[in-house]
Amino acid sequence: MAGFKTLDDIGAVSGKRILVRVDLNVPVADGKVTDATRIERIAPTISELSGKGAKVILLAHFGRPKEGPSAEFSLEPIARATAEVLGRPVGFASDCIGDKAADAVAAMKNGDILLLENTRFYKAEEKNDPAFTEKLAANGDIYVNDAFSAAHRAHASTEGLAHRLPAYAGRTMQAELDALEKGLGNPVRPVVAIVGGAKVSTKIDLLMNLVKKVDALVIGGGMANTFLAARGTDVGKSLCEHDLASTAKQIMIEAAEAGCAIILPADGVVAKEFKAGAASETVAIADVPADSMILDVGAKTVKTVTDWVDRAATLVWNGPLGAFEIEPFDRATVAAAKHAAARTREGKLVSVAGGGDTVAALNHAGVADDFTYVSTAGGAFLEWMEGKPLPGVEVLKR
Repeated sequence: MAGFKTLDDIGAVSGKRILVRVDLNVPVADGKVTDATRIERIAPTISELSGKGAKVILLAHFGRPKEGPSAEFSLEPIARATAEVLGRPVGFASDCIGDKAADAVAAMKNGDILLLENTRFYKAEEKNDPAFTEKLAANGDIYVNDAFSAAHRAHASTEGLAHRLPAYAGRTMQAELDALEKGLGNPVRPVVAIVGGAKVSTKIDLLMNLVKKVDALVIGGGMANTFLAARGTDVGKSLCEHDLASTAKQIMIEAAEAGCAIILPADGVVAKEFKAGAASETVAIADVPADSMILDVGAKTVKTVTDWVDRAATLVWNGPLGAFEIEPFDRATVAAAKHAAARTREGKLVSVAGGGDTVAALNHAGVADDFTYVSTAGGAFLEWMEGKPLPGVEVLKR
């Protein structure tokens, strides 16, 4: 990865105190981690550094504490879960700065792993306060950022530290940046993007950026209705932002000028109510009943989408094609996901996907592991797709 400093550039680390920013913002219920995916993703970086004799000091945030330290947002239970994933002890310090953190770091032996308490217990973290950053830096010799998911925020532990210590990308960050480079940075063409979700208003910047970078843009989900309505199609009771018709038209104009094909639904699965088992039918998009709503795209549209996937060398995916959470409105997303996964397994497609609903949809389809890369980064992934510089990434450039 030529553009960024990685662990391959770090040199000897034995005995060095390495501050590793990780994403431990995991779901917890009754004091136990219910999904360890994010912990599993950072394990390679931690194990590599620890195995080379470094003193690995983990920095992370958890939740959105409002009034300083609280048991509800303590990382202590997550230290135990991290130890289980790593298969080795993980120490815990009840503060991320000050004497408690310093004493815990001073007691470390080579190869030890220590998790410091929630950085967001200090408001100075999110303000990227220089004095707070210096206190964090006092416990380290080297800084490694392995939390791409927090890289869109210029906080003390995600951006500030990189100005005070030699800074490198961890293996998870490296894998993410490599995948994103293959997706949009320097992709093999043709490039097809699938963008779904409820509202255009949340993805205007994303759409404006994609039409200049991809060869075809498939628009699904509720946001497709806004584009259909802008074209004069009656979408009945469907979710639709009629006030954004002019924005949708502008995006289509810019797509035409850039030579990007816009793919909108030709048919839809409609129902009078959005609930499991609701009576539904597939109709041509021009024939949506006035008392019904579009909740998925139909088989004709799925065929168009999979045909575009067959033409593509690279696929970037953010957002489902329909209301996949409830059957039978998951069928189009599942069918398209399985088709893209099969092409990827055959070595014919580089497939990069991300965003919370997208990850859930691919897991629902049972194909998340078959995509080239699935990002769990959420906001950072979206801002990258929008073409925005990410502060936590920019400071790692050579």
